[in-house]
Amino acid sequence: MSDYDDIRPYHDDEVRQVLQRVIADDEFIDLAGQLRFSGWYSKFRWMMRPVVRRYFQHRSARIHSIQDLQGIVEQYMARMIEQTTSGFSVSGLDNVDLSQPHIFMSNHRDITLDPAFTNYALYHEGGATLRIAIGDNLLSKPYAADLMRLNKSFVVQRSISKPRELLRALKKLSGYIWHSLHADKENIWLAHREGRAKDGMDRTEPAIIKMLAIAKPKAVSLSDYINDLSIVPVSISYEFDPCDAIKAKEIRMLSEKQAYEKSEHEDLASIGLGIQGFNGHVNLVFGKPLVVKTNNAEEIARQLDEQIVRNYQLHPTNVIAYLNLYGEHAWAKAQAVLTASERHHSIPSVDAATQANFTARMGSIDPVDRDMALHMYANPVLHKLYFLDASEYPLPNAYEVMQDAVDTQAVDA
Repeated sequence: MSDYDDIRPYHDDEVRQVLQRVIADDEFIDLAGQLRFSGWYSKFRWMMRPVVRRYFQHRSARIHSIQDLQGIVEQYMARMIEQTTSGFSVSGLDNVDLSQPHIFMSNHRDITLDPAFTNYALYHEGGATLRIAIGDNLLSKPYAADLMRLNKSFVVQRSISKPRELLRALKKLSGYIWHSLHADKENIWLAHREGRAKDGMDRTEPAIIKMLAIAKPKAVSLSDYINDLSIVPVSISYEFDPCDAIKAKEIRMLSEKQAYEKSEHEDLASIGLGIQGFNGHVNLVFGKPLVVKTNNAEEIARQLDEQIVRNYQLHPTNVIAYLNLYGEHAWAKAQAVLTASERHHSIPSVDAATQANFTARMGSIDPVDRDMALHMYANPVLHKLYFLDASEYPLPNAYEVMQDAVDTQAVDA
């Protein structure tokens, strides 16, 4: 495994040393203290830092392997589901042979929670936990990199700019994924695109399919190689997005051709907000393992999208946003199409409490970003309609939807 040492997760024999390094990191201790004690920690940091450090030393004393650590992570995950969701539902695992390793390729809405919910579902169904692909943009803090690699994450080197170096890195990544599946018999989690779908449109990047096949022997066809990876499409949907205001601002600025530059540790801040914020109901659907007959990466990506989008569970918030943007008549027409075609999910109904909660949430967002936030919630409806009837419902461009909404509202009025 020496070829992959710079990107692989940590091994059991590295756990103790890495944990000690994390606990010795004052920045990690301060973050943990602020999360647990809020403003009190900042006022009494000199006194509380040793207390928090001793707590982690005590908590970690029994952790000697990755499995030990993941047992503790599972406890925190269970608590997080209880405190920050109104329910978590899973379906489709009867489609998957959990005795065999797979790539679980998911739509991407939250940096941490997408793979965490997938991992949680597999763990409780008796399946092996995941090796999780993470971009090196999440590793700006040493303690964050250590914690992620302790939790079976491996590194996708996205920050390389030189073409030859990037090609070498992608070939190593492709080889590592194949090795994980076929030599180590480990499951993989991989997002179906680089970066979160901030606009609510879940589209697979063909470049991901091409990356997976970089390490394939020349004599093997793309279709055969992809089939041997045993890709399982995964659809995850959140009723509420704790990062909606931040995402809406970014997309709105880009739509106005303004430059948007992330702050140095913005992705890590998004992790914290996603974990602590209220997600409402979360739904996870495992599709059927992908079987392809084409050697065209774009067509394979489209086949993956068919399952991810069709299996995506709409929430009342999606319906409310669609109604706000396009009106009652447009929703009645869309509902008829969805009802006739949806086999897996019921069309959500909207009650007064959900309507009030969503209205309050939109009211808390900067008025200049509110339309974009509504589109983020409404776009999953449009995306489903596109796959059901593309001639009637063309796929909108994420950066043009604001003007489209204005035009549509004028027609409805």
